[in-house]
Amino acid sequence: MDGKTERRKALGPDYRSALKALPGAIALLQHEIALAERRAAEAGARPVTVGRYPLASNQIALRNYQAQLAFDEELRNTDHRYASFGYVDYGRAASLREGIAGRLADSELAALVGDRIERYRRLGNTTVEIGSNEWRTLAIALCISEFEALARIAERDEGDFNGTPSHPMLANAQPQPEPLPPVSLKGLFADYISAKKLVGKAKETESRWKPVFADLTSFIGRDDARRLTKQKLLEWRDDRLKTLSAKTIADVYLAAVRTVLSWAVDNDRLETNVAEKVRQEVPKRPLAREKGFTLPEAVAILRKARDYVPTKTDNPRTTEAPQTTAAKRWAPILCAFTGARITEITQLRKQDFRLEGDTHIIRITPDAGTVKAGGYRDVPVHPQIVDLGFFRFVEGAPVGPLFYAGPKESVTAARTVAGRVSQWLQSLGVIPAGVSPNHGWRHRFKTVGQELEISDRVLDAIQGHAGKTAGDNYGDVTIAAKKAALEKFPHYNLSTS
Repeated sequence: MDGKTERRKALGPDYRSALKALPGAIALLQHEIALAERRAAEAGARPVTVGRYPLASNQIALRNYQAQLAFDEELRNTDHRYASFGYVDYGRAASLREGIAGRLADSELAALVGDRIERYRRLGNTTVEIGSNEWRTLAIALCISEFEALARIAERDEGDFNGTPSHPMLANAQPQPEPLPPVSLKGLFADYISAKKLVGKAKETESRWKPVFADLTSFIGRDDARRLTKQKLLEWRDDRLKTLSAKTIADVYLAAVRTVLSWAVDNDRLETNVAEKVRQEVPKRPLAREKGFTLPEAVAILRKARDYVPTKTDNPRTTEAPQTTAAKRWAPILCAFTGARITEITQLRKQDFRLEGDTHIIRITPDAGTVKAGGYRDVPVHPQIVDLGFFRFVEGAPVGPLFYAGPKESVTAARTVAGRVSQWLQSLGVIPAGVSPNHGWRHRFKTVGQELEISDRVLDAIQGHAGKTAGDNYGDVTIAAKKAALEKFPHYNLSTS
């Protein structure tokens, strides 16, 4: 192949898995090529772009010091006569001391160590130009390096091979380590999601966060978490603030990156989390009123829901699906007496309802789609829901989702229906400014419960809120306790007379 070498990496037999692994494989091959290129340049086999592998002046000086001693050792091992001649140039040593003291002009420094500077330029370790402060700093550093190397060579001529640099710049310099292989940002995200799915989490996280990592990778121009810096994250954050809200940046974009990189550090995939302290301040919105619905507002919404009839049309494409009609009809009253999140209601299936004795029970479960707290909860059904005929609707429905079409559970479909309910209510003009069409019920449920002196622990158990103290994790809030609490909630007067 004319001296050329072909690099290959197997991606496995599965096409989808191969596509997922492709970015990381390409990055790793590019890393291997870059390492080979650097080693070839250091061996003098090929030129390299100036400044491609930058080093600090003390690191260049350390490399030069080590190179001088390695060359000395090679000569001593090659020809025994070398050590007998005493090749230490004491005149050069005196000039180097003058350079170290800063008493030499740039032209004199160039004559003394200019060839060394040019060598490290060719290796891509520096871009300094003569006449600049940076060039002079490097020249003086190389004078130190050369002088220290001559001192060690003189010691070796006397049989002492234990000498070490005395100048702090070399004594304290840390050698530049070989660059670590890249770690794909997208790959880290995929592995994080896979790990969470193994313990039943991240059902919604994948779809919400995947565009974030695609966007970040595009912004920084590479898919390598090791080359991501705090400064780049800050630039990305500030750029996205031009089009996105501060809350979205804080709660989705930065939270996603911070969480995944933290997981990567915990699992020894990365050394540091550069996103740990990258934050975005979110301005607080001044509250002009309570977050939940008032009693008159709640009654107005529930009347609209009870009386809802879809617009008739002869066009099948514009005819509303019966499941959407049912969601508009029943979701508000279910939210009102459960304090549940709207998607926990719109994802409900026929099999999520059961009758124990004379108590109707809803099971809100991640099996139907998603539950923020992670586990299922059983919620007794308020008598007014039964009185309105909800269970006649449930009995007549086929097995499967009640509020969207299809036999299988779909988080996306449940969320879409929830959005349609929200848009419909807003179009009626019954949602006051500053109140969420769906979340307003959760606030109202907690407010009414507290007015009725129901314990926060019972209200939290009904709504699916996490306990506030460690003690809340002991003992169970029973269905009987929840039923007793819900029966205290008064019926809404939906009569129009």
